[in-house]
Amino acid sequence: MSEVKVIGAGLAGAEAAWQLAQRGISVTLYDMKPGKKSPAHHADTFAELVCSNSLRGDRLENAVGLLKEELRRLDSVILSCAEATRVEAGGCLAVDRQGFSSLVTEKLKSHPNITFCSEEITQVPEGPAIIATGPLTSDALSQAIGEYFGEGYLHFFDAAAPLVTAESVDMTKAWWQSRYDRGTPDYINCAMNKEEYEAFLDALISAEEAEVHGFEDKNVFEGCMPVEVMARRGRDTLRFGPLKPVGLTDPATGKEPYAVVQLRQDNAAKSVFNLVGFQTHLKFPEQKRVFSMIPALKNAEFVRYGVMHRNTFLQSPKLLDKYYADRRNPLVAFAGQMTGVEGYVESAASGYLAGVAMAAKVRGKPLPEFPQETAIGALGLYISDERIGNFQPMNINFSIISPLETRIRKKAEKNLALANRSLAIIDRLAKEV
Repeated sequence: MSEVKVIGAGLAGAEAAWQLAQRGISVTLYDMKPGKKSPAHHADTFAELVCSNSLRGDRLENAVGLLKEELRRLDSVILSCAEATRVEAGGCLAVDRQGFSSLVTEKLKSHPNITFCSEEITQVPEGPAIIATGPLTSDALSQAIGEYFGEGYLHFFDAAAPLVTAESVDMTKAWWQSRYDRGTPDYINCAMNKEEYEAFLDALISAEEAEVHGFEDKNVFEGCMPVEVMARRGRDTLRFGPLKPVGLTDPATGKEPYAVVQLRQDNAAKSVFNLVGFQTHLKFPEQKRVFSMIPALKNAEFVRYGVMHRNTFLQSPKLLDKYYADRRNPLVAFAGQMTGVEGYVESAASGYLAGVAMAAKVRGKPLPEFPQETAIGALGLYISDERIGNFQPMNINFSIISPLETRIRKKAEKNLALANRSLAIIDRLAKEV
């Protein structure tokens, strides 16, 4: 039986290990947990969600919804565990954070073709191997990867939102509702009038930030921007961003509020909620002071404050091919956010493709062809596109998927047609891979 080393048991590494094992490949899965953890990790389990507990939108008209559906149809362990631990979140796929991670761990540790080894890897191993140690790769391995490629890493800063207990939210000043009343009312909505919003904004802009070495606003990833950075961009930036009130009605007034902070369920018990869009790197006492200015959160109990960390990624277009493999040595591949895909689902998708491709290589089979018409294929082609000058991490979006041959004016209809075209290809590929 062929053997492949997978380094890192995050979402990408877990998915890669699963796909290899399902194809009869013997996998040794390495992770430095539980003996050692990065600053952003807390649990001992695999596939830990260090930021939000949401895998984002679930509709096919949304690119990440398409990507999730592709993975569902391809036996993704990440998607199957996400569905099994799902919590209500309107049109999003959100999970019980600990339940999800525990289930992924259970599935991988019980697979007969996977052996787990708790060990920090400090050198790039000889192939066949997949390195998926994430954007918080340990200093020793990070240095080794830099020496291996002879290229400097790029980096940006990422942030996580705080968590509060449900019982500490003042429900006389909040209500349950999903935006536009889609699905069940899964979000707690905390309204602010104009005066309350302006006072909150002033406090947020002037609040004291924690020192993060090398941090500048320009280095922040746009898809996970700290709330205080958004606030500095304009008085109404938050009201058109995470605090937008559209599609919501305050039962106290019968009208659309001036601004709304939404809380999303973070665990199956509905005892913990996260502040949607409130990624931050304010000092902990400042988070308590400023976020408690939101009327419904005046007496909120914070069970985790927001944190910020440096995410590191490769100059992938110069280094990797569309299967996330080293152009010089296709038996050494990389996966996850370190390759420049951004987001939980995107990380799993990169692990899927890296794993399936590596299985084909070690078995002497033809490599699978995921074209740009598919979301999985489009991501691989994006990170390996040598024409990109200033390479930056990217979430899946329809702009990197091949356009339709016929023009459709309405965006939702066009996106649905793109999704249906992709899924027809995926259904064929599912039989081949």
